[in-house]
Amino acid sequence: MKPVSDLRPSPIAGTWYSADPTRLRNQVDGFLREAVLPEMHGEVIAVIAPHAGHRYSGAVAGYAFKAVMELNPDLVAVISPMHQPYMQPLLTTAHRGYQTPLGAIPVDLTAVDKLDAALKADLGFGLTAIANDDEHSLEIELPFLQRAFSQPFHLLPVMVREQTPPVAKSLGKALAKTLSGKKALLVASTDLSHFYPQRVAEMMDSEMLRQIADFSPEGVFNADSLGSGYACGLGALAAVMWAARELGADE
Repeated sequence: MKPVSDLRPSPIAGTWYSADPTRLRNQVDGFLREAVLPEMHGEVIAVIAPHAGHRYSGAVAGYAFKAVMELNPDLVAVISPMHQPYMQPLLTTAHRGYQTPLGAIPVDLTAVDKLDAALKADLGFGLTAIANDDEHSLEIELPFLQRAFSQPFHLLPVMVREQTPPVAKSLGKALAKTLSGKKALLVASTDLSHFYPQRVAEMMDSEMLRQIADFSPEGVFNADSLGSGYACGLGALAAVMWAARELGADE
């Protein structure tokens, strides 16, 4: 895909998170420092992180990104929903990189092209490149990645509009094919239930988290279809679970 310009400027710095580099750096470092993880075994292939403003979800996101601070991947695939009214099912950026107050993150154009080709071979359509989008759910994760890793990395950005099992499963398999053999990390960006009373939200979130803990992308979609759970990044979440499974994750 031919990029239209060098950098996608941030439309959310100063609102969803601080536009001041020093303040943002200190806030993200604080979230990472305060997260206390349980003992983990094996290699982390993928994480799930929320995408509300940092003031709301930063403390939770700190747990996800603390789990990968020792990895220093060369490539990070961030898969998010698309909240904006684009009609295309799967989207990516038309820029060469993303700009945040902490600096620029280059997009791996070769990985984007490989993923696009794998999707077209399976689904008959691939990634639609868009410029100057306002989507927050992908960008909100980037300052955490910039502070979690001590080495530069490239980005593979995907925004999911069509939240159906066939598209999510195909995306997962295509991601696994694209990332196989690389020093890579998958990030699924999703929030859980929205606007429900506390008791209902806790029930729905618990069921969705149970399906995630069971490592069941099928169960994630089933919970959503039954109304017993909700994730606004359902397609992105399931795709990353399927990709992680293909790449060897077992829990």
